[in-house]
Amino acid sequence: MTTQAVTDLIARSNRLGADPQNTNYAGGNTSAKGSETDPVTGEPVELMWVKGSGGDLGTLTESGLAVLRLDRLRALVDVYPGVDREDEMVAAFDYCLHGKGGAAPSIDTAMHGLVDAAHVDHLHPDSGIAFATAKDGAKLTKKAFGGKVVWVPWRRPGFQLGLDIAAIKAKNPEAIGCILGGHGITAWGATSEEAETNSLWIIETAQAYLDANGKKEPFGKERKKFTPLPDDERRAKAAALAPTIRSIASHDKPMVGHYNDDPRVLEFLASANAPKLAALGTSCPDHFLRTKVKPMLLDLPSDASVEKSIERLAELHEAYRADYTAYYEKHASTGSATEPDSPAIRGADPLIVLVPGVGMFSFGANKQTARVAGEFYLNAINVMRGAESISTYTPISDAEKFRIEYWALEEAKLQRMPKPKTHAGRIALVTGAASGIGKAIATRLAGEGACVVVADLDLEKAQAAAAELGGTDVAIGIAANVADAAAVQRAIDDAVLAFGGLDLVVNNAGLSLSKPLLETTEADWDLQHDVMAKGSFLVSKAAARALIDQKLGGDIVYISSKNSVFAGPNNIAYSATKADQAHQVRLLAVELGEHGVRVNGINPDGVVRGSGIFASGWGANRAKTYGVDEQDLGKFYAQRTILKREVLPESVANAVIALTGPELQLTTGLHIPVDSGVAAAFLR
Repeated sequence: MTTQAVTDLIARSNRLGADPQNTNYAGGNTSAKGSETDPVTGEPVELMWVKGSGGDLGTLTESGLAVLRLDRLRALVDVYPGVDREDEMVAAFDYCLHGKGGAAPSIDTAMHGLVDAAHVDHLHPDSGIAFATAKDGAKLTKKAFGGKVVWVPWRRPGFQLGLDIAAIKAKNPEAIGCILGGHGITAWGATSEEAETNSLWIIETAQAYLDANGKKEPFGKERKKFTPLPDDERRAKAAALAPTIRSIASHDKPMVGHYNDDPRVLEFLASANAPKLAALGTSCPDHFLRTKVKPMLLDLPSDASVEKSIERLAELHEAYRADYTAYYEKHASTGSATEPDSPAIRGADPLIVLVPGVGMFSFGANKQTARVAGEFYLNAINVMRGAESISTYTPISDAEKFRIEYWALEEAKLQRMPKPKTHAGRIALVTGAASGIGKAIATRLAGEGACVVVADLDLEKAQAAAAELGGTDVAIGIAANVADAAAVQRAIDDAVLAFGGLDLVVNNAGLSLSKPLLETTEADWDLQHDVMAKGSFLVSKAAARALIDQKLGGDIVYISSKNSVFAGPNNIAYSATKADQAHQVRLLAVELGEHGVRVNGINPDGVVRGSGIFASGWGANRAKTYGVDEQDLGKFYAQRTILKREVLPESVANAVIALTGPELQLTTGLHIPVDSGVAAAFLR
């Protein structure tokens, strides 16, 4: 049965975590202490419930709590081997757990368990970190908070920090919390309500002090040539640069991206002090673990051409990699009695790329990680603004940043992550994806870890289909008339701005009119060729530009048809345009191969169930042609095949996964029949 202490803790955590003014995503932790009956002895046992490793306060549930016996946790003080070996204490927390299940205890467990207070909050508010990173933070803390909040000099999170805060609380009975140098805040209370009130008081008091005492231009004067571009121009330049910037972030490992043109980002980039402050990097451990120690900043004015910007970005990337490698080599340990070998370098590419007048590009292994990295750097901008407004922004040293970035505990956490799915980190655009084959392909790609752009003529249906796949970190729906070159370019721009780039394109949009030659009009012919032959050409051409600029290879898949090689009755326009698509596969495979782009095709047949084409009249016409009831058309197609099995949209989706997955990396220019076996359509 859930205790009141846990109920109150979850409610408090969710309230605090829901407001970004209080803490960043997945940042900070909360705890509550209380009593339960030990099921073994039947006697009361004192417990602590604390947010576990990797959880998020805003969405915390009971399963995200670690539950520890306080007597055993506090007894660890007697066996603590000292700060040089404090990492060993994390493993010791496992021996303090009460019962089974629950989350793994985090590095901050000691901060909660050793402090003599029933309820403790540790948070990363921008206003609090502004004090924590100010050059004279200790003096400012005393000035702003009096004796109610105590300054704690920087110390890496761990057991010793828990001891330090416990000692400070014992020596300062009037204090309600601490400013943790370079890091964040900690507050406590006798009740859950009191702890929350104290946390919010520290955050609000810090912000009020900044508002009342901060100088008007904390980032310095505005640089006129670095001000934001107009909205349309800014978006167009962002889309033009995105593939190149993704190639920079993905030199060592493919990354997914996120674009952010928040006014606070643009204001920072236009300021005189932006280059100096960006070079100092972030300070809060949660920030730089997501953003790397510092961003890469393009040092050109807003109106610099795309071509000149790309040229300069390449130069800056080379310098960034050299600088990061030097940082790693300077601080990496080669092993000693107290300091084991540092983990191998995790890549030297930036995770944050800043472009004046345009905005911020952030990167991660998936869209959520990329988006959160951008949110964290925005937190860092807010922190720098606050610290510079009342003092001088002074983050922790690079040596300390390295100790956390390449912490053995952080490395162990990374090693525990599950193996990524086959299409994780890939960005796919599927045309005609609101229904039928396209929707099945989009669904399967998302299921295999890809970010998916659902493109369809009907925006509302595209958005609905995307919503079924998950939130916008998984899929977005966009309108796209593939027969319109401008609309196609907008769709590609939408894709690269949503996810940072593009890896995989499926030309699936199509329609069909079943008519004999003498009844096929010129309009019938033009419509089908515009959507499928011309449409595929336009999509492939626009996508190829992005794929080439990205320098990551990629895949283009054409959903052609058995009719591209089979001469069936009464479908001259449809079959001719499918033959056109089929040969585009061969032509583009040859042309794009030098860029690592593979182009392949799939030839389905008889996909009746769930098909938008069949539902729009094509099914009725084909049924009439073959002299069967429309409801039996799928069975009819199946019976004329070698395998006697009906082809479903999912059958085609499976072929797309096979063609674009890791097993067929050396295959291009291939057409795969997905027709249950039609001998007359065998490829020769």
